[in-house]
Amino acid sequence: MKFKKQPLFSNLVLMPFVLWATLGCTTQKDNNEAIETPVQVEMQTDLGTIIVELSDKTPKHRDNFIKLVKEGKFDSLLFHRVIQGFVIQGGDPDSKNALPTDTLGNGDLDYRVPAEFDSSLYHKRGALGAARDGNPERASSAMQFYIVQGKIANDSLLEVADKRINGMLAQNAFINASENKSLYDSLQKAIAEENWELYETINDTIKSLGKDYTNFTRYTIPEAHQKVYRTIGGIPHLDQNYTVFGEVVSGIDVVDSIAAVQTSALDRPVKDIRIISMRIVPNE
Repeated sequence: MKFKKQPLFSNLVLMPFVLWATLGCTTQKDNNEAIETPVQVEMQTDLGTIIVELSDKTPKHRDNFIKLVKEGKFDSLLFHRVIQGFVIQGGDPDSKNALPTDTLGNGDLDYRVPAEFDSSLYHKRGALGAARDGNPERASSAMQFYIVQGKIANDSLLEVADKRINGMLAQNAFINASENKSLYDSLQKAIAEENWELYETINDTIKSLGKDYTNFTRYTIPEAHQKVYRTIGGIPHLDQNYTVFGEVVSGIDVVDSIAAVQTSALDRPVKDIRIISMRIVPNE
């Protein structure tokens, strides 16, 4: 997918596919191999090893990630988007053989993963999230993921985050409202046809009209989450709009090292930082 499209980390709120069935405390794979959960994935990078644990509360994302890891889809890909105090992002299949001058962030497989939001999963430091574009279902990229580095939040930043969360929820509720079906269909058509000029025009309309939309359930950042954001840090304004499907359990210092590298104006590391390999950590 080399065509020009919307970044897989938009400020707003792109084919169906079948995921594996899950039962009890195991994940049933297509090769009939059962994997005990919770599943941990070891990520070998140029700067060290990161281990993430996948949440059983987001089974579609968990199973999709396991499948891609077992198929070696992430091996040799770059962390193509690195922003200190925010995230390190990888998983663009186009990055495997990318030239230093290539613009990355548009590559993906030909399906999305349905959004999975759980109130206990949020963008604290070390959270593993799924990148996405501006589709109205808030469905995730099949491959692109990010790990939160984040920063410490004070009361003022949490107040701003609250407004941003609910602003995005309002826009999403607006575009999905039955009375706005024609606008919804136009947005989907623009995405399908890769008509990004029309997409931006419709998106601007959604932002303008959606900011005053009130027919949705407002979200309040739980006090327990606020405490974590004030002490450990994270990116609170992404909560409930991007799926969090795991967290770092080892190697957060490696995340910090990657986040600290020199980057270009497009947030790509000047010196490539590569995911050497990923593997499922065997249960002992």
